[in-house]
Amino acid sequence: MLNQPIQPRLARRSISLWLALAASCLWIVLTLGISASGQAKTTRKLVYKENPGYPLTLREAHIGGVVRLEIVISAKGSVDTVTPLGGNPVLVEASSAAVRKWKYVAADTETKTQVEFTFDPKR
Repeated sequence: MLNQPIQPRLARRSISLWLALAASCLWIVLTLGISASGQAKTTRKLVYKENPGYPLTLREAHIGGVVRLEIVISAKGSVDTVTPLGGNPVLVEASSAAVRKWKYVAADTETKTQVEFTFDPKR
């Protein structure tokens, strides 16, 4: 350590400090629930929920999996848009059709959230 030049040691220490600062900021943002737009996250109360139907052909073929969707809820409480984030396309379609029927409590602005469904052919 004594033979090393001062500059690289300071550079490593500086990088370590920046990484610690970045981790601290991330922890604060996640803890407070602040989104990238600077607004506090709010959860909307679900008033009506319809579960997706499991397509019979996939169930019989023992095909299942997880479907993740991002939904935009209008200020009035209806689901405006559904964006698939992952999953079998047939299961995504069944999930999207069900989620479009969901109703939430009205709010001042639209809300964006993610939902997840697990399709298990053994159940």
